[in-house]
Amino acid sequence: QVQLVESGGGLVQAGGSLRLSCAASGRIFRINTMGWYRQAPGKQRELVARITSGGTTTYADSVKGRFTISRDNAKNTVYLQMNSLKPEDTAVYYCNCNAVPIAYITGQEYWGQGTQVTVSS
Repeated sequence: QVQLVESGGGLVQAGGSLRLSCAASGRIFRINTMGWYRQAPGKQRELVARITSGGTTTYADSVKGRFTISRDNAKNTVYLQMNSLKPEDTAVYYCNCNAVPIAYITGQEYWGQGTQVTVSS
Protein backbone atom coordinates (compact mmCIF):
# COMPACT_ATOMS: atom_id res chain seq x y z
CA GLN A 1 0.00 0.00 0.00
CA VAL A 2 2.71 2.46 1.01
CA GLN A 3 6.40 2.13 0.22
CA LEU A 4 9.22 4.13 1.75
CA VAL A 5 12.53 4.52 -0.07
CA GLU A 6 15.47 6.03 1.78
CA SER A 7 18.66 7.54 0.42
CA GLY A 8 21.63 9.54 1.59
CA GLY A 9 23.44 7.33 4.05
CA GLY A 10 27.16 6.72 3.94
CA LEU A 11 30.52 7.13 5.64
CA VAL A 12 31.56 10.49 7.06
CA GLN A 13 34.20 11.75 9.46
CA ALA A 14 33.26 13.07 12.87
CA GLY A 15 32.12 16.66 12.61
CA GLY A 16 30.80 16.14 9.10
CA SER A 17 27.29 16.27 7.70
CA LEU A 18 24.88 14.00 5.87
CA ARG A 19 21.36 14.47 4.57
CA LEU A 20 18.92 11.58 4.52
CA SER A 21 15.82 11.55 2.32
CA CYS A 22 12.79 9.29 2.38
CA ALA A 23 10.06 9.31 -0.24
CA ALA A 24 6.69 7.66 0.30
CA SER A 25 4.74 6.26 -2.62
CA GLY A 26 1.73 4.06 -3.26
CA ARG A 27 -1.99 4.33 -2.70
CA ILE A 28 -1.82 7.12 -0.16
CA PHE A 29 -4.79 9.10 1.03
CA ARG A 30 -2.99 11.01 3.75
CA ILE A 31 0.34 10.91 5.57
CA ASN A 32 0.23 11.89 9.21
CA THR A 33 3.54 11.72 11.04
CA MET A 34 6.87 11.03 9.35
CA GLY A 35 10.06 10.33 11.19
CA TRP A 36 13.46 8.75 11.51
CA TYR A 37 14.58 6.02 13.87
CA ARG A 38 17.98 4.42 14.24
CA GLN A 39 19.39 1.17 15.51
CA ALA A 40 23.00 0.64 16.46
CA PRO A 41 24.49 -2.86 16.82
CA GLY A 42 23.33 -4.49 20.03
CA LYS A 43 20.91 -1.68 20.84
CA GLN A 44 17.19 -1.15 20.52
CA ARG A 45 15.71 0.96 17.77
CA GLU A 46 15.22 4.52 18.98
CA LEU A 47 13.43 7.62 17.78
CA VAL A 48 15.71 10.23 16.26
CA ALA A 49 13.21 12.83 15.05
CA ARG A 50 9.57 13.06 14.06
CA ILE A 51 7.45 15.65 12.26
CA THR A 52 3.70 15.95 12.00
CA SER A 53 1.77 16.96 8.91
CA GLY A 54 1.47 20.42 10.44
CA GLY A 55 5.21 20.74 10.96
CA THR A 56 5.51 20.08 14.68
CA THR A 57 8.84 18.41 15.41
CA THR A 58 10.18 16.16 18.13
CA TYR A 59 13.85 15.27 18.62
CA ALA A 60 15.81 12.86 20.75
CA ASP A 61 17.87 14.74 23.32
CA SER A 62 21.06 13.30 21.84
CA VAL A 63 20.52 15.02 18.47
CA LYS A 64 18.92 18.32 19.47
CA GLY A 65 20.79 21.26 17.97
CA ARG A 66 22.62 19.01 15.48
CA PHE A 67 19.86 17.33 13.42
CA THR A 68 16.96 18.97 11.62
CA ILE A 69 13.93 17.15 10.29
CA SER A 70 11.76 18.63 7.55
CA ARG A 71 9.19 17.42 5.06
CA ASP A 72 7.76 18.31 1.69
CA ASN A 73 4.10 17.35 1.81
CA ALA A 74 3.66 17.84 -1.94
CA LYS A 75 6.36 15.22 -2.56
CA ASN A 76 5.50 12.95 0.39
CA THR A 77 9.14 13.21 1.38
CA VAL A 78 10.88 13.65 4.70
CA TYR A 79 14.46 14.79 5.20
CA LEU A 80 16.97 14.56 8.02
CA GLN A 81 19.84 17.01 7.93
CA MET A 82 22.57 15.71 10.24
CA ASN A 83 25.36 18.09 11.22
CA SER A 84 28.25 17.81 13.67
CA LEU A 85 28.06 14.04 13.42
CA LYS A 86 29.63 11.94 16.15
CA PRO A 87 30.83 8.31 16.14
CA GLU A 88 27.91 7.47 18.45
CA ASP A 89 25.53 8.48 15.66
CA THR A 90 26.65 5.39 13.74
CA ALA A 91 23.60 3.21 13.11
CA VAL A 92 21.14 2.01 10.54
CA TYR A 93 18.61 4.80 10.06
CA TYR A 94 15.02 3.83 9.29
CA CYS A 95 12.33 6.04 7.83
CA ASN A 96 8.87 5.67 9.36
CA CYS A 97 5.49 7.09 8.60
CA ASN A 98 1.93 6.81 9.79
CA ALA A 99 -0.17 6.95 6.65
CA VAL A 100 -3.79 6.35 5.71
CA PRO A 101 -3.94 4.29 2.50
CA ILE A 102 -6.78 4.85 0.04
CA ALA A 103 -9.92 3.00 1.18
CA TYR A 104 -8.67 2.85 4.76
CA ILE A 105 -10.03 4.79 7.71
CA THR A 106 -7.17 4.66 10.19
CA GLY A 107 -3.44 5.24 9.85
CA GLN A 108 -1.00 2.38 9.39
CA GLU A 109 2.69 2.25 10.30
CA TYR A 110 5.21 1.80 7.51
CA TRP A 111 9.00 1.38 7.55
CA GLY A 112 11.77 1.87 5.05
CA GLN A 113 14.48 -0.71 4.46
CA GLY A 114 17.09 1.28 6.38
CA THR A 115 20.23 3.13 5.36
CA GLN A 116 23.61 2.82 7.04
CA VAL A 117 25.26 5.88 8.53
CA THR A 118 28.83 5.41 9.73
CA VAL A 119 30.76 8.18 11.47
CA SER A 120 34.49 7.62 11.84
CA SER A 121 36.51 9.21 14.61
